[in-house]
Amino acid sequence: MKRQPRSNRPSARPGRSVSIVGTGSYVPERVLTNEELSKSVDTTDEWITSRTGIKTRRIAAKDEHTSDMAARAAMAAMEQANVKPEEIDLILLATASPDMVFPATACFVQTKIGAKNAACLDVSAACAGFLFAVEIGQQFITSHTYDTVLVIGAEKLSSITNWTDRNTCVLFGDGAGALILQHRDAGAHGIIATHIGSDGNYSDILWMPGGGCRTPITAENAHQHLQTIHMSGKDVYKQAVVSMIDASKKALDKAGLTIEDITCVIPHQANVRIIEAIADRLKISIDRFFVNLDRYGNTSAAAVAIALDEANRSGRLKRGDYILMVVFGGGLTWSSTVIEW
Repeated sequence: MKRQPRSNRPSARPGRSVSIVGTGSYVPERVLTNEELSKSVDTTDEWITSRTGIKTRRIAAKDEHTSDMAARAAMAAMEQANVKPEEIDLILLATASPDMVFPATACFVQTKIGAKNAACLDVSAACAGFLFAVEIGQQFITSHTYDTVLVIGAEKLSSITNWTDRNTCVLFGDGAGALILQHRDAGAHGIIATHIGSDGNYSDILWMPGGGCRTPITAENAHQHLQTIHMSGKDVYKQAVVSMIDASKKALDKAGLTIEDITCVIPHQANVRIIEAIADRLKISIDRFFVNLDRYGNTSAAAVAIALDEANRSGRLKRGDYILMVVFGGGLTWSSTVIEW
């Protein structure tokens, strides 16, 4: 007998229930293989695959921007949810690679999809941004402020990748995923519990040091690749495993569930070794994880959003299933969400 989640019990927090009523995703046409990368940097397909699990990644066209990919994913989610553009009250776009510093990339998406009634906001929490945005969207619906929220994770990481650094350029790709949040009648499937967290003490193990007011890009420092992703791989691995396990346990506890109740885990798609370590320490079969990083690499805030849509459209998720999504990113930031599908 399936365990009843805590959110359906009398002690649940007040407010409206929030359901995911549609998902969508988009990835660029261009496929960049490990073999191609080995021609430009000192690496091999075997080296990349054995250390990361990544075989290919998608790269956006020169004139294809984060907002373009976000709009494509958003329209797919809207179509599945049968939601019209004018019904959207709020657009939340999680990204570490916005079209520009301001205005918010969400504003560009608003114009492209015709969501004339929506308020627009970008969410900056690196790879954890999508689940941060889901929680923000849930709060707006729970509080009766809005009825329909579009949440997007979208990245053009190819634009902020140092393609001469073999330790980072093999990891990242481009793409976008989206979902529609709405209220459904009491007891309907939806978001049960979320945990989010941050630790700024580790901000310098995964960051882009240049481009802000602290270190503007100038003619004198342009050659230093400061406006690209910098990462201390070993430190990120250790912190990612610890933080994602802790976040998973806290969200499960809030939901009144255990890992045995979870049908599918959708983790951040960064490195297969991280995912295997999480499966091992949570004592859950790797078969219950949905993994697509072999095809797309790490798409940061878009990763779980794309994976959720693929899991949904492939039939992996069945109504009534308990799903755990868990992410980790620069900041450091992390988040986990338990949903009933």
